[in-house]
Amino acid sequence: MFTGIRRSSRTVNVWPGYVDALSALLMVVIFVLLIFTLAQFLLRQVVSDQEFALDLLSNRLAEVSEALGLSEERAEALNAQVTLFSEQLAEVTDERDSLAAARDQDQLRLLALDALVASREEALAQEQALSAEQRDQVALLNLQIAALRTQLQEVAEALAAAERDKAEQAEEITDLGKRLNLALARQVNELERYRSEFFGRVKEALGENPDVRITGDRFVFQSELLFPSGEAALNPAGRAQLEQLAETLLEVAELIPDEVDWVLRIDGHTDPQPLREGHRYASNWELSTARALSVVEFLASRGLAPERMVAAGFGEHRPAVEGDDAAANRRNRRIEIKLTSP
Repeated sequence: MFTGIRRSSRTVNVWPGYVDALSALLMVVIFVLLIFTLAQFLLRQVVSDQEFALDLLSNRLAEVSEALGLSEERAEALNAQVTLFSEQLAEVTDERDSLAAARDQDQLRLLALDALVASREEALAQEQALSAEQRDQVALLNLQIAALRTQLQEVAEALAAAERDKAEQAEEITDLGKRLNLALARQVNELERYRSEFFGRVKEALGENPDVRITGDRFVFQSELLFPSGEAALNPAGRAQLEQLAETLLEVAELIPDEVDWVLRIDGHTDPQPLREGHRYASNWELSTARALSVVEFLASRGLAPERMVAAGFGEHRPAVEGDDAAANRRNRRIEIKLTSP
């Protein structure tokens, strides 16, 4: 009995040590997990900021591309004007050359007539002692010489008048070119001023809407805002947006003078996804055109002049962004509206 009591008093209890070790290990594991979670959160935030910056750069690139396209269109128009003036100048140059050739021929005729007159006068001097009949012939010759001199005078006056007309035509062409250039510059400046007015009014009317944005010189409406998926009929929300747009356009149109030629261009765009078999529209091209026409017809029904609008459908062939994922397809399904010259 006493032996058992002595053995139990020598037994060591190690359980509290195990508990302390496990607690310390658990705290270390929890600390490592917290550090890992915090690192993941910071990394995700950095990646999100970089994606946002990349989207901003892509939007800016699209705006620059649109501005470059507009500059190229203006350059083509100016080149066409220069070609027209060059053709007119070539015609005037040809006419001048023909007049110069005619003038040279008339001068040769004048020299021949002067020689003829001199010979006739010499003949008259030699025939002073002739008979009365011969004097009559001399008188007739004098009359002919006088008529020839009159003709010479008329030809000289005609040549002088032709030279004056040629100089006046050259001055008129030069003045016409200057006036045309001034008129074109004035019209471009006027249209730019009213385009700024148009942008300001429309932006104020539409307010802050994530589905409506400004890209370059045009307003861009996401198709989901105006149309059901795969359809060209306006939905109620789209009609409400276009109702505000129509009121603003009518106000701006009243401010633009009649001599400033302008049109409102509505472009339809889709994503590259093919339409299902048996769809009402045979292709995305037809769908984009039908949507643009729906916008034009709605604005016309609200009082905007039909001759001031043009509809165009581009299908999937002029995407706003590259790619075929869901985000890119949504950006590419759009209606673009811009105020421009015809």
